[in-house]
Amino acid sequence: MRYFDAHCHIQFDTYDEDRDALIAQMKEEGIHGLVVGVDYESSKKAVALAQKHEHLYASVGLHPNSAADWKYSDASLYLNLAEDGKVVAIGECGLDYFRPENPDAAKQKQREVFQRHIELAAKVNKPLMIHARPSKGTVDAYEEALTMLESARNEYPNLRGNFHFFVGNTEIARRAVVLDFTLSYTAVLTFARDYDEIVRSIPLTHILSETDSPFVAPASRRGQRNDPLSVPEIVKKIAEIRGEDGETVRSTLSANACRVFKL
Repeated sequence: MRYFDAHCHIQFDTYDEDRDALIAQMKEEGIHGLVVGVDYESSKKAVALAQKHEHLYASVGLHPNSAADWKYSDASLYLNLAEDGKVVAIGECGLDYFRPENPDAAKQKQREVFQRHIELAAKVNKPLMIHARPSKGTVDAYEEALTMLESARNEYPNLRGNFHFFVGNTEIARRAVVLDFTLSYTAVLTFARDYDEIVRSIPLTHILSETDSPFVAPASRRGQRNDPLSVPEIVKKIAEIRGEDGETVRSTLSANACRVFKL
């Protein structure tokens, strides 16, 4: 493994025509990937892909924007998936307050479902894959998620995880690092300078690379479908922003993934 994509959705339909070729090319280039579910069906597909390919792993969970779909029986369904050996994380889960139409009741439901994921992660001793998207001009979703995690750590001392597609500020990053959670960055870094200061401020040991593919293609492919093959471009940009040796950054980010996901 030379590179690790800590968050991709290559089980989505948009890859149906060339998925096998893409996965084969990932293997050739030493790119391993964590295929992340956003609901039960996509989580099952993620597990199936991971079982089929040595260089793929799976994360299972329910995206916060679908929290209203959570049923009482879902806890046992996701537990059955989570116990598979190729499942290395629980999520995509968390809090999404970006949509202004989300009423307080919807936010409360998201918090309840996120708590169920926290409990599942603790039960199977696997890290959380956290989606936190704040309302415009705030860091509210991060603040509430971290408050929940800080409280949960008292009951579950081994609780760990990653904040995917991190767009929080320096203080949010500091709180996450204190919890020993990692922060993953996407190809946004290749065309926006909004997060450079924060990328420089975080210990390299707490950074992961991700694509969130098929979304957010890098500058070299803006407007096109993204895929895990763009990870090297992201890693190169992280090294450039931090002013550090590219090979050191590459090897450290790969080691971080192995540590967090116990690969």
